[in-house]
Amino acid sequence: MILRFNPIMLWVTVILVTVAVEAVTLSLNSIWFSVGGIAALIAASIGFGFGSQLVVFVLFSAALLVLVRPFCRRFLRPKGAATNADRVIGQTAVVTEAIDNMQASGAVKVFGQVWSARTVDSDGCPVGALVRIREIQGVKVIVERVENTEDTE
Repeated sequence: MILRFNPIMLWVTVILVTVAVEAVTLSLNSIWFSVGGIAALIAASIGFGFGSQLVVFVLFSAALLVLVRPFCRRFLRPKGAATNADRVIGQTAVVTEAIDNMQASGAVKVFGQVWSARTVDSDGCPVGALVRIREIQGVKVIVERVENTEDTE
């Protein structure tokens, strides 16, 4: 039995495989090849030769990947919601409980709220020291000590 090359079956297979890959990854990469496969399937159905079908597939897939994908990603990507906690980053805080990274203890007060705190380095900070908040990790702020400018005047 001689098997004959059937471009329609090839494009149906391309469409099914790329849709399955997109369903698994949800990355908006392979879905454009599915649309290119549909365009090539249409070209095959109306009698274009295989070379023309391949050109249609490549052009449609590439154009959609380059032109439409960024637009879709912008609207489908969940945006990170800024929280009020983010406003403490960069602020100066007062140490209310001595910060000791080795003992995993310490707290600072900023904007009337007390946060668990750790320092960026291994140096501790005594109660009353001024620190600058560099980042938030979970429910802790990471701080660095700032020099008290009032002492130098």
